[in-house]
Amino acid sequence: MEVKIRNRSRLMQFLATLMFLSLVWAYAQLEWNAPQGVRRTLVQARGTITSSDGKVLAQSVDGKRVYPQGHLAGQVLGMMGTTNGLEGLEYAYDRPLEAGQNLKLTINTGVQAAAESALSKAIPEHQADYGSVVVMETRTGRVLAAASYPQFDPNRWRDFPLEARRNRPFLDVYEPGSVIKGLVVAAAINEGLTTPKTTYDTPMNRHVGGRWGSVIHDAVDHPATLTTKQVLRYSSNVGMSHIVENFGSEKLRNYYTEYGFGSYPDMPVVPAATGQLQPLRKWDDLVRVTNAFGQGMSTTTLQLASAYNALANDGLYLPPQLIEGVAASGERREILRPEVARTTRDMLQAVIEEGIPHAAGVKGYALGGKTGTAQVVVDGRYSSTVYNSVFTGFFPVDAPKMTVVVMVHGAKINYHGSMLAAPIFKEISTEVLSSLGAAPKMETPKTTEK
Repeated sequence: MEVKIRNRSRLMQFLATLMFLSLVWAYAQLEWNAPQGVRRTLVQARGTITSSDGKVLAQSVDGKRVYPQGHLAGQVLGMMGTTNGLEGLEYAYDRPLEAGQNLKLTINTGVQAAAESALSKAIPEHQADYGSVVVMETRTGRVLAAASYPQFDPNRWRDFPLEARRNRPFLDVYEPGSVIKGLVVAAAINEGLTTPKTTYDTPMNRHVGGRWGSVIHDAVDHPATLTTKQVLRYSSNVGMSHIVENFGSEKLRNYYTEYGFGSYPDMPVVPAATGQLQPLRKWDDLVRVTNAFGQGMSTTTLQLASAYNALANDGLYLPPQLIEGVAASGERREILRPEVARTTRDMLQAVIEEGIPHAAGVKGYALGGKTGTAQVVVDGRYSSTVYNSVFTGFFPVDAPKMTVVVMVHGAKINYHGSMLAAPIFKEISTEVLSSLGAAPKMETPKTTEK
């Protein structure tokens, strides 16, 4: 009797397992190999994604999702599975697209192509791991380019590793390094704590933070006394420690939050990461100083572009915009007085023209910007071999039209911001200025007095 019951029990278990596997197989068939008619109908009805200049970026053709521009803005677009969006905008706007709604992006294909091209040349040459670029229209906050490298073609998405699909400008979080100095100097001028001509004693090393503090160092040789303008020119950490010495921690941290750091970008639906600011209770003298040169905080390329765009836009912060006709969820806010923003831009123009004209300058045009070379934290310590190369800039300085941010991670050759990120900025700026038809300013010939 017991044997019969045991055998019957085993038979029932076998049948239950068989039924379960049949259900799993049926679901898999529906998920991976939906009936051709159903799949064709679902995909065919899906909305089209276009660029601001009218190029089709994603459309449905003969029951398939097609990306006519190939890898252009591939990570921004993401990709589709059998019937649903899996990543990027295809995922974020899956329901509206599924319902036949079209999307028009702020992306300009010419600017996007220039950014992707510059990254694709420089990153292999410098043996770097990856990089990102954001180009923003200064007066509107519209994102004209969001480029990632390595490239990704959503037409063949299964051929690419997961990291290649990553929309790096919006998702990669990193310490920005010295590019932050331009924003902090602008805030200090806005508070009346310094002027472009204020001078500081600037040895190559300085101990900050009292008994529990640390020694900060400068990397570039410079005079023993620097003005605020020269602090930016030589990217002096010691100089920055003086500039923020009397800057209250709460007030300075508030400027960071006004610039958009430490919170998600005001951009609805689109997946984006947030950087990090340490809580105010940890802002002692040392933290205040290290944050003033971009250590101990983190950001994304998109956030950094939005912050520098406020400097380019006469002190007015604009939420970034990626989808035409979709209002930004945040509000415009004035961070700096217009005259302060203009003064800071003039100093950042000098950073290029007096410091790295060949690396970042374009002859006949007034460009402004700041380099950064940030050590990367590896296993809890700042690495001496892994760096982020960063450049932030805008043009033309007197009335900026574009704000550009470049980040490259892990270069093995010439990793300094002035050697890697700045030339990428120059290449993009040259291409964009050419496409805009902006005429260079002719230099006035010098006359010799008789």
